[in-house]
Amino acid sequence: MLRYALHRQGFTHTYQSNGNGMSVLSVSTELTVWCKNGSFVWNEGDLVVTHPADDPDGATRLIMRHYRTPEQPSDEDGWSPETPRD
Repeated sequence: MLRYALHRQGFTHTYQSNGNGMSVLSVSTELTVWCKNGSFVWNEGDLVVTHPADDPDGATRLIMRHYRTPEQPSDEDGWSPETPRD
């Protein structure tokens, strides 16, 4: 459910894996969230953050506090969302 809550806030390039009693969600190159033992767990610098797994919207708000903007598509090919493609 955290993945869907993050998607609604624009974090659309996430990857999820499940197994061995936990789920791992890669939100960005800087953020991985684990869901285990009834909690979401992630690192913010040297701090380990935990939040109840039954509150994905609350976890999303906490994640957005630290990671304010979703990842944007790369403009390495010279294209940006404001530039129409031919």
